[in-house]
Amino acid sequence: MSRIGKAPITVPAGVEVSINDTLVKVKGKLGELQQELHPDITAKLEDGVLSFERPSDGKAHRELHGLYRSLCNNMIEGVANGFKKELELIGVGYRAASQGQMLEISVGYSHNIMLQLPNEITVEAISEKGKAPKIVLTSHDKQLLGMVAAKIRSFRKPEPYKGKGIKFVGEQIRRKAGKSASKK
Repeated sequence: MSRIGKAPITVPAGVEVSINDTLVKVKGKLGELQQELHPDITAKLEDGVLSFERPSDGKAHRELHGLYRSLCNNMIEGVANGFKKELELIGVGYRAASQGQMLEISVGYSHNIMLQLPNEITVEAISEKGKAPKIVLTSHDKQLLGMVAAKIRSFRKPEPYKGKGIKFVGEQIRRKAGKSASKK
């Protein structure tokens, strides 16, 4: 059984947490986030420590307890330190360029893909000679960052034969052996 929900969250210096009934607001140097809690889960802030309580040990309450604790922990960590995702473009002629909040990706289609990113996310496209192009996304909102990174990856998922496509840095791709010529 998971005990994530029972673990208290220590609020770091420079982060303000306010609880208004079922709404938890977190404000820090990188931004401001809020999360609506389920009516059965209660949050308490005492002496810089945020804790969550559930009314019973039922399966649904245990699930919600851990979920909202994790979501609030990610919000606090995000406004204090921020999150970063890196994607790599593996393939001949694959390129990425960023201009403000607009990301232009060339991954082997007849046209370039233009993606307008939300204002909460900063994007940087890095192209070094001899290395695969990289897209670096940073944000204080972990959920939004993950959704945008998954959307970019979905334009050309890594294929198992040559490994071409858009992948996360450090992601292991399961490779398959291709057809082998029959020997007679």
